[in-house]
Amino acid sequence: MHELGITRNIVSICSEQARGRKVIRVRLEVGLLSGVVPESIRFCFDVCSQGTALEGADLEVLEIPGEGECRSCGKRVPLRQVFGRCSCGAGDLICVAGKELNIKDMEVQ
Repeated sequence: MHELGITRNIVSICSEQARGRKVIRVRLEVGLLSGVVPESIRFCFDVCSQGTALEGADLEVLEIPGEGECRSCGKRVPLRQVFGRCSCGAGDLICVAGKELNIKDMEVQ
């Protein structure tokens, strides 16, 4: 479960940025094509934040849908996996959204 390592890093980064202040809320952006399971992040967050400035903080996970851009016609199409087909029939898509894994913001006291 690589989500445990990812969550440890999220807690570490937020703790450092909080500079000793209590963290009330953390918002993450997780792309649906990132390979990260949001529910696992939520579970790991509770465990990893114990004894830190983030203990008891709310975690919001904003799930970013996958989107591809066709290299043939330029149309943007929704993606449920990192590859797919455009409605024009071309299979040459560039993934332009859905691979994100970002700390969007956090609220501190």
